[in-house]
Amino acid sequence: MTTLTTDAAPRAAGGALARQRRRTALLSAAATALLVALTAIGLGTGEVPIPPLDALRGLVGLGDPGNVMLVQELRAPRVLSAVAAGAGLAVAGAILQRVARNPLASPDVVGVTGGASLGATAVIASGAPAALTSPAALGGGLLAAGLLFLLAWRGGFTVSRLVLVGLAVQSGLAAAVNLLIVRFPAELASSALQWTTGSVYGRTWTEVEAGGGAILAGLALALACHRRLAVLDLGDDSAAALGLPPHAARSRLLLLAVVLASVAAALSGPVGFVALAVPHVVRFLAGPPTAGTLALTALTGAVLLLGADLVVLHVLPVHGLPVGVVTATLGAPWLLVLMFRQLKPTAGSATR
Repeated sequence: MTTLTTDAAPRAAGGALARQRRRTALLSAAATALLVALTAIGLGTGEVPIPPLDALRGLVGLGDPGNVMLVQELRAPRVLSAVAAGAGLAVAGAILQRVARNPLASPDVVGVTGGASLGATAVIASGAPAALTSPAALGGGLLAAGLLFLLAWRGGFTVSRLVLVGLAVQSGLAAAVNLLIVRFPAELASSALQWTTGSVYGRTWTEVEAGGGAILAGLALALACHRRLAVLDLGDDSAAALGLPPHAARSRLLLLAVVLASVAAALSGPVGFVALAVPHVVRFLAGPPTAGTLALTALTGAVLLLGADLVVLHVLPVHGLPVGVVTATLGAPWLLVLMFRQLKPTAGSATR
């Protein structure tokens, strides 16, 4: 009897893992197909409509020269910026939530994208070359992350401390951004204001190549570091026993999350709630975190941001509405649900 029970447990665990892998593979295939379809729609829809297949061919330089020019020069930078930024924000949120062991942790809630906004806005509002926007956003994100963890690290992370300190940092950075916009010339300030609303409008190939390349490298590094994330999930004592220095590993992973979020914010502006909501949606659909679910998180973030941008462009009647408004409308209720779920155990323990 004991032998049967001992043998059954590994078989059950192996069967559950195999089922999760199949589910993750199916969801990843569906997300990839949806992303390709949305990309074709984004490239082909506009004042001059192009059939989806012709739009995809035009992206790689094939087909009618007029379609190629329209797709590559005008539509592709916006579409690819949304794809890259959505993937980067989603994976940054997943890493931050796991490293901080806090489901409410995300770059936009704890102030990292606010720091990126400050850095990028300072460059735009001062009239500096556009090539400096991404490095400035990265520097601002690192500065905000350093300030946040300096204030919130003592005594360990808690939901209330992390969220409250993050909101305070975010508010202070937002005030600094507004000050920059008010103080600089109107033509520069209007460009900075448009960027701070969260938009992929007007992106150039230079920005796409620099930001998209950095995000792609960050995603590859995140997948390569997944084993370290899995070990950290076991707790600091277990990680140390397995030979992984927890504090050093956590610092490197936090740095990776900050870089991904900051570069993504340089492409799309401070788009809210993608980094917060997507990891939870993926966990709900695919189960516990694995390397496969991390890749699925990147695909889902890309689908969400690109889909929201297409809604802004072709569905909503308000012309020029920033994509950040759509993601915030979807994400704000999700944040409230998560906060209530976190407060329930605390309320129960206080009653006892």
